[in-house]
Amino acid sequence: MDSRSHTPVAAALRLCLHALLLGLLALAAVPAVSDGASSATAVVALACVMAAVYAAGALAPAVQPQNRAAALWLSLLGALWLALLVLSPDALWLAFPLYFLQLHLLPMRWGLPAVVVTSAAAITGFVLHSGQITPGAFIGPLLGAAVAIATVLGYDALFRESERRRKLIEELVSTRAELAVAERTAGTLAERERLAREIHDTLAQGLSSIQLLLRAAERTLPPDAPATAHVRRAREAAQENLAEARRFVRALSPPDLENGSLAGALERLCARTTGPDLAVQFAVSGTPVELPTPYEVALLRTAQSALANTVQHAAARRAEITLSFMDTSVSLDVVDDGRGFSPGAPAVSRDTETSGFGLPAMRARAGSLGGTLSVESAPGQGTALALTLPLPLPGYEERSAA
Repeated sequence: MDSRSHTPVAAALRLCLHALLLGLLALAAVPAVSDGASSATAVVALACVMAAVYAAGALAPAVQPQNRAAALWLSLLGALWLALLVLSPDALWLAFPLYFLQLHLLPMRWGLPAVVVTSAAAITGFVLHSGQITPGAFIGPLLGAAVAIATVLGYDALFRESERRRKLIEELVSTRAELAVAERTAGTLAERERLAREIHDTLAQGLSSIQLLLRAAERTLPPDAPATAHVRRAREAAQENLAEARRFVRALSPPDLENGSLAGALERLCARTTGPDLAVQFAVSGTPVELPTPYEVALLRTAQSALANTVQHAAARRAEITLSFMDTSVSLDVVDDGRGFSPGAPAVSRDTETSGFGLPAMRARAGSLGGTLSVESAPGQGTALALTLPLPLPGYEERSAA
């Protein structure tokens, strides 16, 4: 009959309602038989038919709250009850389970009038059978209707509250799962970047130094010396391993840099960055040049960090990223028209500790490549962040290793 909840409490309430209605039907039939009334056969027959109709509706999947099948089922039950009420005064008590059924299965705008009509029928039946009008004829049915209304409304309120809590719990579980996935993804990317930086700063630089030293040794040895061939093979092995280490570094670089240029990665970053009424634009100035992987990673990570802070804290309507290639340097400018902040205020470091996108981390990244990071901002005047890195001279890898 009601498929919206299958909790033990709801199941117990349904069983109690079934038992109450069937018991009251028996209460109407048994006295008629025991008193030898002329209508005893009709009363028993109507009670059995009403019990069968009730059982069929209670077991029918089609009978659900606020649908046509429920309304038809209640109409049939009401007609059988009225016929039984005409024959037996004890059928009056069946009004109480009917109250609950009407309030539960009908919309409230129809359930309340149905309860009023049922109460009026019960009062009328009592008066006709007793032949007198007493306060009890009105108090009993009306009090039962009031109790039924209060009970059903209270149950519905509790059910809605439990549904709201269930949905909140489901959202919380879903959010926690998404957060866990995001944290794992962020941790994986951070570890990839750390490994790339370690390989670049240690293994690749060491192999580059070995290659330079072996090349110098090869030049100092006579061409026909026995050691020259060994030195040459060692230099070639170091060169091959250096190339392999660089491939590792490229493979461990951010995914946005794997299938395109730095400018393309920044443009995709701007396109997918969203916020309330926020528009992000990207521009390139100057002639793009190929940059080493650590430079591209630093520029991309700084842009990601700056945009993350803009979305989370700036409440900006417009942001712009500009990648500028100059004669001796490359710079990244991130400007927004948000609420701004005081660069020296403690709130800046607080942001970085919680989100991981902080100015200290950006400055450390810039300093590791010999660059600078500047921030200009004031409350209510937006924020302008600029990262400037000196362009590496030709032979950057070999000279940095040497």
